[in-house]
Amino acid sequence: MKIPLFKNFSDQVDIDCLSAIIKSGQDWAIGPNIINLEKMIADYLKVKYVLLFNSGTSALHALMIATGLKNDDEVIVPSFSFIATANAPLFVKAKPVFADIEEETYGLDPQDVLKKITPRTKAIIPVHYGGQSCQIVELKKIAKKNKLLLLEDAAESLGATFNNKLVGSFGDASIFSFCGPKIISTGEGGALVTNNHSIFKKALLIRSHGRLDKINYFTSTDRPEYISLGFNWRISNISATLGISQFKKIKQIIDLRQKNSAYLSSNLSSISEITLPIVSPHRQHLFQMYTIRVIAGQKKREALRKFLNQSGISAKVYFHPIHLTSFYKKNDYQKTILPVTEKISSQVLTLPMYPNLNKTELDYIIKKIKQFFNK
Repeated sequence: MKIPLFKNFSDQVDIDCLSAIIKSGQDWAIGPNIINLEKMIADYLKVKYVLLFNSGTSALHALMIATGLKNDDEVIVPSFSFIATANAPLFVKAKPVFADIEEETYGLDPQDVLKKITPRTKAIIPVHYGGQSCQIVELKKIAKKNKLLLLEDAAESLGATFNNKLVGSFGDASIFSFCGPKIISTGEGGALVTNNHSIFKKALLIRSHGRLDKINYFTSTDRPEYISLGFNWRISNISATLGISQFKKIKQIIDLRQKNSAYLSSNLSSISEITLPIVSPHRQHLFQMYTIRVIAGQKKREALRKFLNQSGISAKVYFHPIHLTSFYKKNDYQKTILPVTEKISSQVLTLPMYPNLNKTELDYIIKKIKQFFNK
């Protein structure tokens, strides 16, 4: 049996929407569905401004520029994340400062964040790991008290909530990702979200060569006006069209993920050697990833990973610590002391999770994990 780590959820509506755009022969790049999807997301999150980008990383880079981060400014980030979270400050010559995580949500530990604040600290970038909120309320209080920007990396968690408030709507600005394995996918894509008009206006220019796009650049015969430095970080209208179709199914997608995750948890709960994802009554967990922890640590975790992979089940470590990657070690970050990050990274293993995982596949995953531990 071959069970991938993720599989995109799609239906005939997705195919029909894309087919209509392709057959039209127009609006493949810039087009009305970009604005339409931006409005849908803004209404969903109850925020003023949403800008679509060609990736979550582009959105994060634009956010670094739009918020005015610069040389030697410090930005507190987790090491337990995709590397773009830490790289983003470096894009504008600011400095990522790693804080440790806590063991319930795998998000930034507010107490360690407090210890990392210096007079040069300008922002905190918390990550909502795997489809659930971090301790965002506590982090928001810290940011407000210390007059810091709170920039949410919600790449994995569109639709997750804390006390019924959607992640991405707590900070000064936030980003989401729509790449392959995310809750909804446009193949590649992302979004910048904010209630701050200044951030929005700057990011709007940054996204498209610093050009003031009042009308479609490709169909207009007017002379374009370039008023700042910018990049080509636009999402295509084709991708946005798929995004609209996907977004209309977001509740169905979340429900299926939660159902599959509950089935896994109920059947794996008897294995004392692993820790299952924590589901809190205060948080809606979307299970963008279903991550277990092998309590014995890295050696046994790696043995399980290899056993599952050899059994046709894709299982992967999300995430290895950023501060221990080659690039960051070359820049002396390996001296950073993050005991919880390193412990959790040595234990975590992400199992296949997607909406249309069927019972046969789920039972096979459960059977193989039990077989490994029974050995």
